[in-house]
Parts: sequence; C-alpha cells; structure tokens
Amino acid sequence: MRALKAGRLPDLDLTAPVGADVRLHVAALIPDDYLPDVHTRLTFYKRIASARDEAELRELQVEMIDRFGLLPEPARNLFATAELKLRADRLGIRLLDLGDSGGRLRFDAKPAIDPRALIRLIQGQPQHYRMDGPDTLRIRLDLTDGKARLDAARGLLIALAESG
Repeated sequence: MRALKAGRLPDLDLTAPVGADVRLHVAALIPDDYLPDVHTRLTFYKRIASARDEAELRELQVEMIDRFGLLPEPARNLFATAELKLRADRLGIRLLDLGDSGGRLRFDAKPAIDPRALIRLIQGQPQHYRMDGPDTLRIRLDLTDGKARLDAARGLLIALAESG
C-alpha cells in the first residue's frame, strides 16, 4: 500500500523481474470506492503490473471501464505509470523519479538508448538536463502537478528513444 500511495506500482509477484522503478509522487491506485472488493482489486494490480505491453494495458483499462465505470484519476495515473515503466524497461532505465522541481533518471549499465539522443537532449536544454555521474541524468523542471510529471516523463522517454 505504501508503494501505491507514493505513486509506484506495487511488487505483487516477488518472482518476476523487477524492472524500472517509476516514482512520480502522484496517487496511482485503484480507489476502494471505485472497486470495493479487495480480492478483485489485488487481481487487477497484479494484472497491471505484469502487463507485457501497452496494448495489454489498454485492454485492462477497457475491461475495468466496462465492469466498473470510468476510471478515477488515481486509476488513470496507475495505468500511465505502468506504461511509463514498460517504456523505461525497454530503454534500460532503472529509475525514473520526478517530483515538484524535477528529479533524476538512472540508467542500466548498458541502456538501449542512442547516446546521440541523450547528448541532443542535454545540449538542447542545458538549463533542464545534466549528467550527474556516468549513469544518472538530473532533471530540473517545474512539475508541481501530477499531469505535468506524467507528461514530462512520457516526453523524456520518447526523446531518449529517438535515434540519430
């Protein structure tokens, strides 16, 4: 529950690979007033956390909307965070942590990122991005609301996925 309240996906399957840690410090959960049954809620958490791709996440969203009605904001945040985690995993990012004034992104030892994309990002916006050691990108942005953090995280991962 602490992970959910902190805006992270819970680790419900301890045998699964951990992957990227996405921390956006927004409420990312399925509210109990939206889905009162604890067992069903936990089942959905596990299914969301184990989704293999964005299409599977979309199918889960559609299923939840069909069964329980429109998603409240914390549930939409949960799906957005899960999608960001999938993208970060593919890029070889271990940590994506964004708060009110920015945050950091920590890479695996061999990320699947074209170094030119990272250089373009830093050179194009040096007031917002800089390397802090060999594996950490520091981010300085005004991200005082959850939507701004989600948008910034999505944009950053898209920019890093671009090649030459």
